[in-house]
Parts: sequence; structure tokens; C-alpha cells
Amino acid sequence: MTRWFEDIVIDEVFPLGSHTFGAEEIIRFATLYDPQYFHLDAEAAKHSHFGGLVASGWHTVSVGHRKMVDALFAEEERLRGLGKEPGVSGPSPGVNSMDFKVPVRPGDTVTYELVVTGKRASNSIPGWGLLFNKLTAVNQRGELVYLADLVGFSKLRDYRMPIRLKLMLALIKVPLIGPLLKRGS
Repeated sequence: MTRWFEDIVIDEVFPLGSHTFGAEEIIRFATLYDPQYFHLDAEAAKHSHFGGLVASGWHTVSVGHRKMVDALFAEEERLRGLGKEPGVSGPSPGVNSMDFKVPVRPGDTVTYELVVTGKRASNSIPGWGLLFNKLTAVNQRGELVYLADLVGFSKLRDYRMPIRLKLMLALIKVPLIGPLLKRGS
């Protein structure tokens, strides 16, 4: 999230946009990254349990992730336009769950949303907080096609490093003391 940890509101919905999946695009993605017959060959896919060509789940995820990153950059620009300093988002320590509910077919328009469902200060990385997010993707019929629970880091704006930690970091840099401290940890 391109907001400071303190400014993030639980349950705020962030619309990420929509994407229409075309048959050629589905086949092109599958050819490069997920070459299974039900993603590659419309005729052969008719005889699969999907009953026709479907997009790779990874294709659905990749489009949603791109939409999420684009929305983060747009939020950063929006905040700068208001004269505010945007927050700092960090990496993701992982995905807690990922479910593909309904296949995405050629012509489907999928709409993505992100909701921060919880947050807490990090226990292991001083100055950072963890954000717990739900990413959803819904097709034009209102069917949930993809759902993921994601975790990401966000920097705390008002964090002040404790003097004890500052001292330890300074001592680690001292030539004779640093190696001793590193061995002891």
C-alpha cells in the first residue's frame, strides 16, 4: 500500500480495474507460461472438464497483480498531487491462500478489488507493519473467479528506533566489537 501504515483504514475497498480476456491472449500466455491443452487449443478444450478454452489461473493472477501495482503507483501520484508524502510499501512475505473459483473464458471481463482486512506492527522488522489483504476478481456475471489472502509490508511513518537498537547497530560497525557481537547472536 502506498500509504503510511498509520493511514491505512481496515476494510477500505481499493478498486483495481477490469480486464477482458481474449482467446488469442489466453493462448499466448499459456504458450509462454502454462502450456496445458485446455489453455492452448479451443477444439481440444471442448472435451476437457472445462468444456472449452479457459485462461490459466496464473494469467488471471498476473493481470490482477499488474492492476494492483498500477493502482499503487496511481495512489502515490494522487497523494503527491494533494501535496502529501506517500508512504512506503515493502515486499510481501507471502500468500496465505489462493483459490480459483470459476474458470475465466474468452470474452470474460474480470474486475479486481483489494481490501485491507487487518494490520499489525511487525514483530521482526522494526519500523514496518504487516497488512493483511484480500484480493478478489469477479466476472461480468458477478461470479467470483479468483480470491487470494495476501500479506504485505508497509513502513510506519512515526517510527522512532529505540536507543538500545541504535546503539547495537552502531557497535556492529566497530571493527573489533562488530564481529564479536555478530558471533554472539
